[in-house]
Amino acid sequence: MKNANKYILLAALAGIIMGLVIKNLPDSLILQYISDISILVGKIFITALKMILVPLVFFSIVNGISNLASSNKAGTIWRSTLLYFAGTMFFAVFIAMLAMNYFKPGVGISIDVWQLNEVATADVLSLKDFIYQFILGLFENPFASLSDGKILPLIVFSILIGVTLNEKNKALNSARDFFRSFYEIIFKIVNWIMFIAPFGIFGLLVNMVISQNLTIFSQLGIFMMIVIGIILFHGIIFLPTLLFLFNRINIYSLWKGGRISFISAFATSSSSATLPITLKASQDNFGVSKDVSNFVLPIGATMNMDGTAMYEAAAALFIANLVGLDLSLSQQFILFFIAMIASIGAPGIPSAGMVTMAMVLQVLGLPLEALGILIPMDRLLDTFRTTVNVEGDLVGSLIIDKLIKT
Repeated sequence: MKNANKYILLAALAGIIMGLVIKNLPDSLILQYISDISILVGKIFITALKMILVPLVFFSIVNGISNLASSNKAGTIWRSTLLYFAGTMFFAVFIAMLAMNYFKPGVGISIDVWQLNEVATADVLSLKDFIYQFILGLFENPFASLSDGKILPLIVFSILIGVTLNEKNKALNSARDFFRSFYEIIFKIVNWIMFIAPFGIFGLLVNMVISQNLTIFSQLGIFMMIVIGIILFHGIIFLPTLLFLFNRINIYSLWKGGRISFISAFATSSSSATLPITLKASQDNFGVSKDVSNFVLPIGATMNMDGTAMYEAAAALFIANLVGLDLSLSQQFILFFIAMIASIGAPGIPSAGMVTMAMVLQVLGLPLEALGILIPMDRLLDTFRTTVNVEGDLVGSLIIDKLIKT
């Protein structure tokens, strides 16, 4: 859908205005009809997201992990790449959750229209009992567990299939093609759902404004500033420091050599669209070998999503604050894990994290209706997190190239 983000923003503004009109004008039959229709449209949008959530999670993770099999590069490059991706993403999510627990945006505001889902995320247990139940829960029947609203077993099952498809076995080629084809089908359906996204956002915001005071919007501004702040910290402090420690390349040299990639990422909000530019910058401006760049950067455009992981962890904690749910340490441990997995399954296109964000909320039992306030701000935040995603890929290629050459 062309100009989807523009239409979503316009729909969000229209929904807020209509909600204020209905809330402040005397009751009338017409306004009641508009309110009822808006609620129905919002529910249809959320139901459509729930419909596509499970197959998208399954095929995205299987396809993303199985793509590693497309390279015949040395095992050292493969292992170093995955270790780098996991390490930087671990730090990114940790910083995001630390900042959100410190600043606590949204605390004290209760949105009664959002109902918590009946999903058992983590009961109040001792740490030992929680770890025991958590590990056992990962290996439940993935399909049976879905009827109980549990997505984690499906994620583990998807990872196992993806790892299996990494084997260099020609007999598995047809299976890899099958999963890639179905991934394209599911992604096509996601694009169709995006057609009704503006109407769904309109309906969700009308319903929220009618039943909620406007203090939430000041909290949204605080949340956005926190997210931008932690993303900038990761991109300006952490990644350049890591690069300097390994390669002795300072932040100015990183900007000078990679600025065309960073600007393209900021403008397009697509790590996939920026990939050709990043490949050229790594090879021409930094002298990264083709063996390393041709492996690390394409995989990174699919799997290394530090900015996305930071945002999804922060957004989940923000929504939990808005519904008055104080996530326990056990629940935050689950969030830590699921934010990393969800970011891996996010395609490198604008606002693709919308559906994977739904997965994060679903796992924690948080209301999917919260997407109504997250999606309108997504375009602005997406520019920052995509830039950091691409920066992380480029820094990774430089570090791994240095490790291989030493």
